[in-house]
Amino acid sequence: MNTGFRATVSRYIPILDWGRRYDRSAFSDDALAALIVTIMLVPQSLAYALLAGLPAQMGIYASIVPIILYAIFGTSRALAVGPVAVVSLMTATAVGSIAQQGSAEYITAAITLAFLSGLFLLALGFLRLGFLANFLSHPVIAGFITASGILIATGQIKHLLGIQASGHTLPELVLHLFENMGDTNFATLAIGVSATAALFWIRNGLKPLLVSLGFDARLANVISKSGPVMVVAATTLIVWAFALDDQGVRTVGAVPQGLPPLTAPSFSADLWAGLFVSAILISVIGFVESVSVAQTLAAKKRQRIDPDQELIGLGMANIGGSFSGGYPVTGGFARSVVNFDARAATPAAGAFTALGLLMASLFLTPLLYYLPQATLAATIIVAVLSLIDLSILPRTWAYARADFAAVSLTILATLGLGVEIGVTAGVVLSILIHLYKTSRPHMAVVGQVPGTEHYRNVLRHEVITDPAILTVRVDESLYFANARYLEDRVYDMVASRPKVEHVILMCPAVNEIDMSALESLEAINERLGDIGVGFHLSEIKGPVMDRLRRSDFLQHLNGDVFLSQHQAVETLTEDKGFGHTA
Repeated sequence: MNTGFRATVSRYIPILDWGRRYDRSAFSDDALAALIVTIMLVPQSLAYALLAGLPAQMGIYASIVPIILYAIFGTSRALAVGPVAVVSLMTATAVGSIAQQGSAEYITAAITLAFLSGLFLLALGFLRLGFLANFLSHPVIAGFITASGILIATGQIKHLLGIQASGHTLPELVLHLFENMGDTNFATLAIGVSATAALFWIRNGLKPLLVSLGFDARLANVISKSGPVMVVAATTLIVWAFALDDQGVRTVGAVPQGLPPLTAPSFSADLWAGLFVSAILISVIGFVESVSVAQTLAAKKRQRIDPDQELIGLGMANIGGSFSGGYPVTGGFARSVVNFDARAATPAAGAFTALGLLMASLFLTPLLYYLPQATLAATIIVAVLSLIDLSILPRTWAYARADFAAVSLTILATLGLGVEIGVTAGVVLSILIHLYKTSRPHMAVVGQVPGTEHYRNVLRHEVITDPAILTVRVDESLYFANARYLEDRVYDMVASRPKVEHVILMCPAVNEIDMSALESLEAINERLGDIGVGFHLSEIKGPVMDRLRRSDFLQHLNGDVFLSQHQAVETLTEDKGFGHTA
C-alpha cells in the first residue's frame, strides 16, 4: 500500500524519485551546467522580454520560479525552461490586441496569459490528453517556427536602426521600416551591426579558435557560451563612456533590483475571454516544441520522458511564473542543448540556474541601465535565425504534396496574417488533410506471390489470382469518414468482375471498426448475399475481432472469417492449381 502510494506520488512529483539517488558527482555536473546556462540566459531573458513588449526584468523573473517548479515536476533531465522567441512573439501578439504596450494593463494581461496557459497545460496533463498535440504535424510546426523566425528577425531591425516600426505581419513591418528608414540613428546602427557580427562569430567561430589554441574543450565551451555576456558588457560600457544615450541610442534603462515580485493574475471574465484562444495556442505550440526537444535529448542518453507529466511540469512552471512577475514559458531548444552538452545530470541543474539568475536579479541589474536595446535585438536575431528552415519546402514538395500545402499555407498565413491565424490555419489544414486521406483509404486487389503464402498488390507484383475470388486489402482503420467509400469501392469492383463468387476483405492494417463502418460491412454483406456472392474476412486483429463478437454481425455474415489470407484462398479454391498470373 505504502509502496503503491509512494510510486503514485513520485509519478506526479518526479523529484521524489531522482532526488533519492542524487550524489556529489551529479551535483558537480549540474552546477557546471547551471553556470554555463545562467551566463547564456541573462542577456537572452532580457532580450525575449523586449520581444514580448515587456519590461526587461520580466524576462529574468520568468526564468527563476518556473525553472524551479519544472525541476520538481518535470521529467526531462536536460530541458531548460524559460522565455523563448516564438512564445514571446505570440505573447506580444495576444496581449497587444488587448492592452497598450508599456501600460500596467499590458503587464497584467501577460501575467494572466501565463496563468491561463498553465491551467490549460495542467488540465491536459491530469486528463492525460497530451496526444492532442499530435494534431500539429511536424511540417506545420516547422513552417510556423520558420515564419515566426522571419517575423521576429524582421521586427528587431527597428532596434538595430534606432527607428520606430510596428506591425504583426511581414508586409506591415517591412512597410513601416521603409517609411521610417530616414530616421536611422547611426550610433545605434553601428552598435547593432557590430553586436550582431560579434555574436555570429562567437556562436560559430570562438570555440574552434580556443580549442586550436590549446584550451580544454569544456573550458572553451564555457568561454564561448559567455560570449554574449561579453558583448553586452562591451556595448554597455561604450554607451556609458561616450554618453551615447544622449545621442539617441535607446537603452534598457532602470531595471528594478531585488527578488521577483509577488504578482497575481487578473480574474476578469472579459480578459480571460480575450486571452483564452491565445493561451491554448501558446500552450500547444510551447508543449510541442518542449517535448520534442526533451525527447530528442533523452534518447541520446537512453532515457525517457513522460509527455503527460511534462504537461504538468510546464503547467506548474507557467502558473508559478504568473505569481512571480513572469509571462508564458516553455522548454527552449538552444538553452536545453547547452544544458545537455554541459553534462547536466538531473533537473537540479535548472534549479541551480534559477539561483544564478536570482543572484543576477539581486546584484547585477543596476549595471544594465546603459545596455543598448540594439544589443538585445542582435541577441534575438542571432538566436532566431537558427529557427528558420526553408529546406522544409523542397523536402515536402518532393515527398508529399499535401504536407507541402500545409507548410506553405502555414508560412504564408503567419507572415501575411499574423502568428495566431497562421498556426490556426496550419492546424485546421492538417486535420482536414488527415480526414481527407483517411476518408479515402488505400485499397488494393491482391493475389498470391508464386511459391509463397504472401499476397501482394496485383498492380505492383506478378501474382496468381482466381477469377472467382476477389481479395481486397484495406490499408486503413474503418470509421465513419471512410465507411461509405469502402462500400462504393467494393460494389464497383464486384460490378466490373462478373465471374466473382467470393469477396475477401483482407484487414491486416485495420486497427479499428467503428459503428458506422460496422453498418457499412452489414450493408455490403447483405447486398453481396442478394446477388449470390460470399463475403469473407481475413487477418482480423484480435481487438477488432473482440468488438465484432459483441455485435450480431458475425451471425449474419454469409461467409467466413479466416485467420490468414492464404487459409481463406485455400479453403475457397477447390483446385489450388487453378488461377492465372496478373
